[in-house]
Amino acid sequence: MALRAGYQYGREQNKAHYEELLLAEKETNERKLLEVQNQQREALHEARDETARFRATMERENAERRGELQRQERRNQQKEESLDRKIDALEQRERKLTAMERRLEHTQEEVENLKRLQLSEIERVAQLSVEQAQELLLARIEDQVRAEAAQRVRLIEEQAREEADSRAREIITLAIQRCASDQVAEAVVSVVPLPNDEMKGRIIGREGRNIRALEAATGVDLIIDDTPEAVILSGFDPVRREVARLALTKLILDGRIHPARIEEVVAKARQEVDAVVREAGEQAAMEANVHGLQPELLKIIGRLHFRTSYGQNVLAHSVEVSILAATIAHELGADVNVCKTAALMHDMGKAIDQEVEGPHAIIGGEIARRFGKSPKIIHAMVAHHATESEPQSLEAAIVQAADAISAARPGARRETIDLYIKRLEALEGIANSFTGVEKSFAIQAGREVRIIVKPEEIDEFAAHRLASDIAHKIEESLDYPGQIKICVVRETRSVDYAR
Repeated sequence: MALRAGYQYGREQNKAHYEELLLAEKETNERKLLEVQNQQREALHEARDETARFRATMERENAERRGELQRQERRNQQKEESLDRKIDALEQRERKLTAMERRLEHTQEEVENLKRLQLSEIERVAQLSVEQAQELLLARIEDQVRAEAAQRVRLIEEQAREEADSRAREIITLAIQRCASDQVAEAVVSVVPLPNDEMKGRIIGREGRNIRALEAATGVDLIIDDTPEAVILSGFDPVRREVARLALTKLILDGRIHPARIEEVVAKARQEVDAVVREAGEQAAMEANVHGLQPELLKIIGRLHFRTSYGQNVLAHSVEVSILAATIAHELGADVNVCKTAALMHDMGKAIDQEVEGPHAIIGGEIARRFGKSPKIIHAMVAHHATESEPQSLEAAIVQAADAISAARPGARRETIDLYIKRLEALEGIANSFTGVEKSFAIQAGREVRIIVKPEEIDEFAAHRLASDIAHKIEESLDYPGQIKICVVRETRSVDYAR
């Protein structure tokens, strides 16, 4: 009994425990069910809110699209209305133009009738037909032109007789200008070659004492750079540069380079250059056939042997000017001695213009005055450039012309490319400045300007006047060597089409 009672008690205990577990499980399931129901309700609310937002967005976009479509429709309607108005205006204008054309045709017919009536009346009054009147008018014009041409020919012949002597002298001068010359363009040597690059160190010397002594003795700067086997001499005075070149050449050949030796060699080189200068001056005076010049004056003239102008040796240029001036003076009956002496000394101021301030023409005149030269010679020297003084005598004008001839002849001077291009541009600019010119070309190194004119604006007679006007303007505006040919080309083309 006790065992059965215990067993019964155990079963009741297990049952109670099981019921408690079931109750706890039920409560847990109910809580989970409530949570799931709450989540479903929340998801449902969110879905409804999202649907409402999407619906509002779609409605707003549809409203905007409807508004844009309405605006586009209004714009299209306005464009259609504007096009209709323009079409109406064009139709009205076309109707007006048609009416005007009819009126113009009618007016032209009336004008033609009036012309025919006027021509008939003129023929009746003049008792001449149109062809007869034209022939009569042409005959009278032809007679008048022939009379004027004959009168012009007589005037030209009279002027030719009066100017025959002057023209002959101009021909002689032109022949002298075109004479051949042995003069060539020279360049001052400013580079001294070295046997090797080790010689550069010997020229510089310890702490630069040799190069300083050489520069102090000659007054010329020595440039020793990376140039292989060469030393560059830099100086404005060509005589000093020649002394430095000669001295440095001797030092390199001798090999003994120190300050004392440098002073000794420079002194000897200066004596040699002085001898060369004196001989050059005497030789120039002999070639120019100028006598009675003082030795110091010849020495100044000889310094021009080392001076160049635009690549032209100034001493050779002076001799050439003296010969030309003497020849021209002989032909024109001027004082030959004054012309050839002033011409030989006209650029003498360039020999010392590095030492004395002022234009070389004024400097040369002062030197000639100190050596007692005549006022005629001094004036011809000073006036050889019109910028300093205008020629007041025939001799001064001859010296000025001879100087221009020597400097302007082909090959006398080297012209820089910039000046050459500027002169060509100036020639074309002057030609293009005239009315009726279509195109212009400066050819043959500026010796000729070829001009293409518009045939509808320039006739044959105007073309001759245009060439003359352009030539005069070039003479007034530009400085140029020799002469420039002006060639005006007028071309007429008649074009038609066969259809």
